[in-house]
Amino acid sequence: MILYIFLSLGALIIIIPFVWMVSTSLKSINEVFSYPPTLFGDTIRWDNYLRIADRFPFGRFFLNSTIVTSVVVVVQLFTSSLAGYVFARLRFRFRDILFLVYLATMMIPIHVTLIPVFIIMRSLGLIDKLPALMLTELATAFGTFLMRQFYLSIPDSLEDAAKIDGCNPFTTYWRIFLPLSKPALATLGVFIFMGMWNDFIRPLIFINSVENMTLTLGLANMQGLYSTDWPVLMAGAFISMIPILVVFLFAQDYFVRSITLTGLKE
Repeated sequence: MILYIFLSLGALIIIIPFVWMVSTSLKSINEVFSYPPTLFGDTIRWDNYLRIADRFPFGRFFLNSTIVTSVVVVVQLFTSSLAGYVFARLRFRFRDILFLVYLATMMIPIHVTLIPVFIIMRSLGLIDKLPALMLTELATAFGTFLMRQFYLSIPDSLEDAAKIDGCNPFTTYWRIFLPLSKPALATLGVFIFMGMWNDFIRPLIFINSVENMTLTLGLANMQGLYSTDWPVLMAGAFISMIPILVVFLFAQDYFVRSITLTGLKE
């Protein structure tokens, strides 16, 4: 009974802010601050979603986030799966030591590396350009670790059969291991997508012009110094959540698939 109560309270803590955001996006500015608060106002204000682009290029923000996130997801899935395969299945000198050093980079907070990364991007002439948001995320230790653990679970018999058929290491990775890694790739892809789509600190540091802002930075700039149109801001925040929900719903089937038995069933 106590566990049920705690779970219910946890669900409410997660759901209430979301419901309040949606309800705020459908109110007038006066109804947002009315007391006692109500879930909806006298009239549902759908026009708040149409007024998002009145003062800021919201479509440009959305496009920038889509470009940055899509490029990083595709490239990082390839680099993480390839590096994970190398560390899991190939044998070479100092492999484990190199992997531990690579894994140790996960312990370094992103804020520690912001200054040197900014200097590098400035020397490359990439400040206030979208590639500055992509280059540092094209390969990560977390993705490599996740894919390595997956590839370690694949039976050696599949790799031996590929060698007998004359496959080299890359062909074995491309034709055998990569097709079997759809559940792991889908899981990693969702993590990458959420991390890049919601990233705020790096766009804040690297991007200056309005036309190159991502959604998170653009929404932050929609807050005025003396006043803020909260219904419009909440409407923009709700729209920014839709791609994450779509990606999660699309990939959720892969979360429940068996990883180690997928290759043996097909």
